[in-house]
Amino acid sequence: MVRFSVLDPWTDPRGSEIERVRIDNGIIALEVLSLGGIIRALWTPDKQGERANIVLGCDSAEDYLTQNAHLGAIAGRFANRIALGKLQYQGQTYQLDINQASNCLHGGREGFNRKNWHLGQLPDGVRLSLVSPDGDMGFPGNCTVQLDYRLAANNLYVEILASVDKPCPVSLTQHSYFNLDGSHNNHQHQMQIDATHYLTMNEVGIPTGIAEVKDSIFDLTQGVTLGEKLHDPTLASTRGYDHCYLMDNLDGSLRRFGCLSSPVSGRAMTVFTNQPGVQLYCANFLAGTVGRNQQSLHQHQGVCIEPQKLPDSPNQTQLGDDAWLVPGKIYHHISRYQFDIVD
Repeated sequence: MVRFSVLDPWTDPRGSEIERVRIDNGIIALEVLSLGGIIRALWTPDKQGERANIVLGCDSAEDYLTQNAHLGAIAGRFANRIALGKLQYQGQTYQLDINQASNCLHGGREGFNRKNWHLGQLPDGVRLSLVSPDGDMGFPGNCTVQLDYRLAANNLYVEILASVDKPCPVSLTQHSYFNLDGSHNNHQHQMQIDATHYLTMNEVGIPTGIAEVKDSIFDLTQGVTLGEKLHDPTLASTRGYDHCYLMDNLDGSLRRFGCLSSPVSGRAMTVFTNQPGVQLYCANFLAGTVGRNQQSLHQHQGVCIEPQKLPDSPNQTQLGDDAWLVPGKIYHHISRYQFDIVD
């Protein structure tokens, strides 16, 4: 049975209130905000059976609104990067908001992470909904989104449905920063990834091709300790891993991506998704962001595992021809996060 608790709301400095709820099934628990669909806290047990929060977060709406790290939020209308913030479809050109180098990143400066969603209860979790209007950050058409966070035993399910009334690229991802042992860095964390291919990219993060991970630092199929890899010269330009791995689930089925674990706490998180790509980001630019208790967060303090459509795929059909959602079709993202204890 999942217990649903309404917590005291926060004041939104832009007006109205930010709703806060907690859901708890006795194994794992979750605090969710209506702001950005944010997962503010996620409690899971360690090898001693003690539950503790494993995601980075803030203590007020003001702090969430003044950082651009997308802590715990839903990134959209299109996660990751769109080159030059430009889209072209059937002879029509659209200019999106540019907020990272020359790109539109995670939907622009006023993306879904900054919207106040409508929040409601489910028997096993919480449902959030949002309507993004035509022209929002330059994206065409009205976009209606439904987001479910559901708990089942030791699993968190993230399921997102979206529809549009004009053709528009849609790709949404959950952008939590996981820290499985409560330390100030992820260096003791171990990361194992099933994927055998990743996207190469240019100096501003736009894909330039597909490469095999074999015999490279991107080969995580056997698992690595992150602290032994993050300062490799190959990763100097991105200060660590910030790369998109390709999944093999072209049929849209739920497949295993990989497992993040900490030998310190004994926690392990295995991620499954139906999305064609997953961005691994090791919090390489997090330093100085204000977190809980007004403490500055540190570079490499967490790990983001972001299931999504491939970056810039609306402009690069060789990366997938389904980036554009059309009226009458439904965007469907489902990911499962399984929490276990390892020796």
